[in-house]
Amino acid sequence: MHEFLQHLPAFAAQHGLLLAAFAALILALIVTEIMRLRRGWQDATPATVTRLLNRESALLIDVSPRAEYDKAHIPGAKHVAMDKFDPEHKDLAKLKEMPVVVCCRSGITSQRAAKRLVQAGFKNVHSLAGGIAAWRQADLPVAKGKN
Repeated sequence: MHEFLQHLPAFAAQHGLLLAAFAALILALIVTEIMRLRRGWQDATPATVTRLLNRESALLIDVSPRAEYDKAHIPGAKHVAMDKFDPEHKDLAKLKEMPVVVCCRSGITSQRAAKRLVQAGFKNVHSLAGGIAAWRQADLPVAKGKN
């Protein structure tokens, strides 16, 4: 270890660009992590969603388009198309302390819905990372048709 530390200044002098790239990468990772922590909602794996549904009776909202929802959705999911999604609605607003999981086909639209829930004051918000595709890949059951 002592020999390594002796050669470190010479390495840094010879590879300044590499050192700068490494420092930029570390800074980018730190900024990304801080932004993730401050966004107010969490990505959830299919296993985490299963735990939230079974142990904490989480509300599950699927914001996929109706046709996608009818093809495959998580059993028990309530369908609310993103264009009609209103976290301020009186029926939803009274559930602000309850765990809420939002999902969609790929996990992108559900992130937008999660952000809107946090902005509306919801405290325990999760988005299914990878959406229904990740759910199916984990070999978990899906339902078809209207709920």
